[in-house]
Amino acid sequence: MKHAMLVWLQSAVARKPAGVFFLDTHAGIGRYDLSGPEAQRTGEWHDGIARLTSPPAAIADYVGLVREIGMYPGSPALIRARMRPQDRLACCELHPDDNAVLRRNFGRDPQVSVHRRDAWEALGALLPPAEKRALVLIDPPFEAPDEFSRLVGGLKLGHSRFRTGVFAAWYPVKHLAPPREFKLALRQSGLRDIVAIELWLREPLDASRLNGCGLVVINPPFGFEAAAEAMLEALLERLSDGETGAGYAVERLVDE
Repeated sequence: MKHAMLVWLQSAVARKPAGVFFLDTHAGIGRYDLSGPEAQRTGEWHDGIARLTSPPAAIADYVGLVREIGMYPGSPALIRARMRPQDRLACCELHPDDNAVLRRNFGRDPQVSVHRRDAWEALGALLPPAEKRALVLIDPPFEAPDEFSRLVGGLKLGHSRFRTGVFAAWYPVKHLAPPREFKLALRQSGLRDIVAIELWLREPLDASRLNGCGLVVINPPFGFEAAAEAMLEALLERLSDGETGAGYAVERLVDE
């Protein structure tokens, strides 16, 4: 879901010819080998990208890009594949081993800079961009108990540095309370023009399971809400096993 939305957002911000600065705050290693031992051990991809063959039209652009790139592209690879000569990408990854792989994958690319730095610090340090236009992806691992509050703080910091940037932040949906409190905090943050989308493969009641996920977008490009609804419907059709409570939502949290 996150990557399908990212591909649409990148296409939208590239409608104008001026260069765009892309910032990926939790970049990981950039691309993943689904035949490798880790992917084979978890097998998660069988219930994800493997179900998106012959995709519905709403997600065909994303699935086509995955096939074009090869392996399983993370967000840096997806962004880089559609960048124009006037665009620039900064990838941040704090974990030393992952950063080393990320640097091997992208370190020699003149349009990509790889940083080993804290994501939240990077939002203050790397914004505003020289390009005057930006798409910022924030994809925390949600390993810390205060990750939702840190995400609110990171969005406020990034927005304070560059108010016209497009910010997209991923979050897990395990049970109802944390996402509800997160969205309430955003409504009370003073930030404007916020849309939240969510996809659930089952009713989000079990806090021990990843039952769905969400994406909050600040300053969404024109047409995002309609496009997101179509993509969510297509993803639900392909990914759901018909469990009780599966569904999706597109919610405007704060008006412009």
